[in-house]
Amino acid sequence: MKRFLLQVLLLTFLCVSTSFSEKNKTGVSSKNVIKMLTYNVHHCNPPDKHDVIDIAAIAAVIKQQKADVVALQEIDVNTARSGKINEAEQLAIKAGYKSFFFAKAMDYDGGQYGIAILSKYQLTDTKAYSLPKDSWGNGGEPRMLATATITLAGGKTISIGCTHLEAYNKKSRQLQVEEICRIGEATVFPFIIAGDFNANEGSDVINTLDQHFRRTCNNCPPTFWEEGETGAIDFIAVKPEAAFTVLSHKVVQNKIASDHMPVLAELQLK
Repeated sequence: MKRFLLQVLLLTFLCVSTSFSEKNKTGVSSKNVIKMLTYNVHHCNPPDKHDVIDIAAIAAVIKQQKADVVALQEIDVNTARSGKINEAEQLAIKAGYKSFFFAKAMDYDGGQYGIAILSKYQLTDTKAYSLPKDSWGNGGEPRMLATATITLAGGKTISIGCTHLEAYNKKSRQLQVEEICRIGEATVFPFIIAGDFNANEGSDVINTLDQHFRRTCNNCPPTFWEEGETGAIDFIAVKPEAAFTVLSHKVVQNKIASDHMPVLAELQLK
């Protein structure tokens, strides 16, 4: 009888311990939490090393943050300038992500150039959307929205988006964020959008984004520097707001691997 009681007590202890271990410090089940990273990697070219491609440096930065999903911008696939390698695939391998999706924005230097999503969860229902641009004059480079669906450990399904908006044409940039918002409104699952928006807080672009999504920061710290310019232009945002709690937001202070710094947000899916 005593032996039976000891077995019951041990089983109860193990169940309680397992339940506790699956919760983070906020008391929320870790199965409902996702860590999202966005990073403009400058085609893996360190800003102070002309013509050098350092996949390992970018992969190390990504791996250190232990994000579940990573949105990447300025990715080369089989271009001459990057040594004819598939940067999306190599970063997934070296940083430890089992699933990746690359969306080509344009042909470039004998290969392709675009954006990518890396994920520790299987990416499904992957799509690449061409974003509009100003039809008058120079509308800028072609830009994309890449989306995918993942199912978290707790069984919740969410959509992920990665984008990189036009840098120099304001009208194109505005058209692109409006299209992203339109796509976001039609998305069935809770949606996380991340990327380089090439626009600061208070701009028309970010004001439009804020009408449809909730960003994970306000008065955000700088995320890039280039020729003396700096500011916050890389963001993570969610919709609907009621579906998520923002547990944390930070800019990873690494100015060596790229001319942008990674942005990491930890989100609880309610």
